[in-house]
Amino acid sequence: MRIFVHIPSQTLDLLDDSGVLLRRYACSTSKFGTGCEPGSNRTPQGRFRVCEKHGHGAPPGMIFKSRQPTGEIGRADDAGDHVTTRILWLDGLDAKNANTKDRYIYIHGTNAEHLIGTPASHGCVRLSNADVIDLFDNVIEGSEVNIEAGE
Repeated sequence: MRIFVHIPSQTLDLLDDSGVLLRRYACSTSKFGTGCEPGSNRTPQGRFRVCEKHGHGAPPGMIFKSRQPTGEIGRADDAGDHVTTRILWLDGLDAKNANTKDRYIYIHGTNAEHLIGTPASHGCVRLSNADVIDLFDNVIEGSEVNIEAGE
């Protein structure tokens, strides 16, 4: 399985190994645009792999801090920018995005599901909690990820 994130359409595609589209999810990338600079809060572009998965079996909406469940469930009316439900931690495979893991760039759930489909994150790729569970269950560590801002 492979993942393709298309920034202009704010979509994340799950593809089989031959490139056939299996699922398309609405997502949310950075409200600050694209980039690989540390501290920029931008979504990196290029080739990645899922290096770690966290949250198996956690209830939808579970808030994570440092990839550990807190026991709290995120709420839509909470102004906090929470990482929820599942985490797919990305590792950059290109020279320009090699710092991605150190920047803690994830594909994850969010308590701000009403913002899915618009650039609203702080660098990560957000999915609805139901969609991140589905994606998590369909990819393995080592799965390829491409993030592109092209048309």
